[in-house]
Amino acid sequence: MNVLAYARLMRLPNVFTALADVGVGVFASGLYAADPLAALLLAVASASLYTAGMVSNDCFDLAEDQRERPFRPLPAGQISLRTAQLLTVGLMLVGVAAAMASGATGLASTTDGSTTGTDVDADAVHAAFRPLPGLLAVALVVAILLYNGWLKRTPLGPVSMASCRVLNVLLAFSLAEPSLGWATRAHVAAVVGVYIIGVTWFARAEAGVSDRDQLRLAVGVVGVALLLAVLVPVHLPAGTASAWPPYLLVGFALILAGPIRGALANPQPARVQAAVKRMILGLIGLDAILLTTFTGPSGLLLLLLLPPAVILGKRIYST
Repeated sequence: MNVLAYARLMRLPNVFTALADVGVGVFASGLYAADPLAALLLAVASASLYTAGMVSNDCFDLAEDQRERPFRPLPAGQISLRTAQLLTVGLMLVGVAAAMASGATGLASTTDGSTTGTDVDADAVHAAFRPLPGLLAVALVVAILLYNGWLKRTPLGPVSMASCRVLNVLLAFSLAEPSLGWATRAHVAAVVGVYIIGVTWFARAEAGVSDRDQLRLAVGVVGVALLLAVLVPVHLPAGTASAWPPYLLVGFALILAGPIRGALANPQPARVQAAVKRMILGLIGLDAILLTTFTGPSGLLLLLLLPPAVILGKRIYST
């Protein structure tokens, strides 16, 4: 088995960005402490569905890749189309199963929190099962297939891609206590979604020479996402939100600015792809900043996902 080919097919460096999305939800909601098994299962679900999306993308794009990207695993013959299709289905099944299992981690508990083995009260079992993670995982599978199979090359492409990320973030928040309102969860998901609209827009013509005006509009959308991120604290009780995010967001923008400026000055594929790679991996940083809104500086621990992503990205392409 050519392990490197499979890692490239699944865009392994980018998996850490999906895990960062999960990290925002499970740490902001406290799920990591209240139900660590559920938090782990959500991470497995997210990673599985993300990699399924990457493999599915190359299955749908095989004819195009044979013309424009013959070095990729499928057109290069390193992995067969049939194997990639089976891998897609397998990863999707694992993702949905893990999400459903995360909603069932309390099935052995009674309403008072004690464990009674086979004598569990039926009402308690019914109350313990939480279907939302499984439903969101199924919705994410549908969104992935819609994007890869039909919407990618339409004007709805960036929005369709963003819907996948929004569902991923909502999946991460799906087991949060009701005290963390849906307005807060939706706002965080919207920040990530708008950011991905900008990144996807920026990357639309990365295989050829990009249009500068389109690149500038895409950068403007990324800027809107950062402004939305500044506003997340409006949902939190007065005095509880961290003061760090605005300053961190300025630093984040400066980190993105270098390769973006290079792409705008010379919109050749190499320059644009470098900027896209920076923005994709930058999602880990954006997620960490969003988490600091809820947890303060400890949210920056999410940046520990960045080194493995960068190291793997030296050998495995991200776009």
